[in-house]
Amino acid sequence: MEIIVRDNDVDQALRVLKRKMQREGLFRELRRRQAYEKPSVKRARQKAEGIRRQRKLTRKLAQREGLIPGKKPRAR
Repeated sequence: MEIIVRDNDVDQALRVLKRKMQREGLFRELRRRQAYEKPSVKRARQKAEGIRRQRKLTRKLAQREGLIPGKKPRAR
């Protein structure tokens, strides 16, 4: 992962880095690897992640087909 520091603004670069790491799921992965995870807990987590992924895919397909309304555009 690479972040460009502009005008010696390290604080801004750190914010960008943290946002990228958050989006990639790196913090969640690090927290998960800090301690041993029992095989039964690991299976339950993986199953829940798969269900969540499947629901998200189904929801996106339904939005594309117009069965359910999509996200409202953000006002700026």
